[in-house]
Amino acid sequence: MKLTLIICLLMLILGNVAPAEADAACEGRFVNPITDICWKCLFPLSIGSIQVSGGDVPDTGNPGMPIQLCPAPPPLFKRIGIAIGYWEPVALTDVTRAPGCMVNLGGISINLGKTQTGTAGQSDKDAAGAFYHVHWYKYPLTYWLNIITSAGCLEGGDMDIAYLSEIDPTWVDSSLTTILNPEAVVFANPIAQAACAGDALASGFHLPLDALFWCAGSHGSMYPFNGWVSNEFSPLQSSVLLSERMAYKLHRQGQIMETVGKDTSVCFEYPSPILPKERWRYQMVNMYPDSTRCHPLGRSVMRWESGHNAPNSRKNFGYLMWRKRNCVFL
Repeated sequence: MKLTLIICLLMLILGNVAPAEADAACEGRFVNPITDICWKCLFPLSIGSIQVSGGDVPDTGNPGMPIQLCPAPPPLFKRIGIAIGYWEPVALTDVTRAPGCMVNLGGISINLGKTQTGTAGQSDKDAAGAFYHVHWYKYPLTYWLNIITSAGCLEGGDMDIAYLSEIDPTWVDSSLTTILNPEAVVFANPIAQAACAGDALASGFHLPLDALFWCAGSHGSMYPFNGWVSNEFSPLQSSVLLSERMAYKLHRQGQIMETVGKDTSVCFEYPSPILPKERWRYQMVNMYPDSTRCHPLGRSVMRWESGHNAPNSRKNFGYLMWRKRNCVFL
């Protein structure tokens, strides 16, 4: 009986996982957690409001007081700690046209049933729109490498697949997407979209504007929360935009928490249904890793896209998502 069960399980696994060659549109590589990571993107590092180590990308606001008191179980009731701020790698994203293509897992294809196949825009053919699937992985790199030792100051756990757009009906249907973003109708007008020019300028020279939460800077609109891009002139731009949308979508669904920043307590994480754009940055890791730089959300890809999208590209991309963390080191 045990042998029969093992054989059945192997047949099930082999029937649902295929090598990259089984799907002509799928390709990928495993991310090297040492050489493919932009380690200087951990900075700036701050204690309280004092920056102790600078970085290439601007920092967000930090708490004014370096000493914080956080609640603790009896008999202590209060614990004293130091308020620190740094940038933490928390997630990987696949952006692919091939359903079930796990770009950051070596390019294996997983059978997720019948779903929408991706399309490319004007980079491939004379068409305006494009569609991609996105996968979100937990990637708590600072926890694995024991860079930060305080449990309240890092994302813990193992690498895991946190979200697959193929099994989410709202990712392919704009009507269903309005369940998650009903406010999108308010910003679907020329005036609201024209305001995004200011967000594009801000992200190009400093950080994106959180007040313009419906904008994704130079990449387009954060709404709707699905895989459709209205106009694609650069597949890299579309892939970054959809990684940003997925971050917003998971914030809205309560799957990503936020840590408070300037002039507030930093003892706990809390839900944030509106994406705090300035507290996120991204770095390319697939197919051509860029371990020398990371970029704020919304910043134009024109600064770095040269050499990262070969003419024979199958439009499979992978990004490492960084999040600013303010916390109390206990």
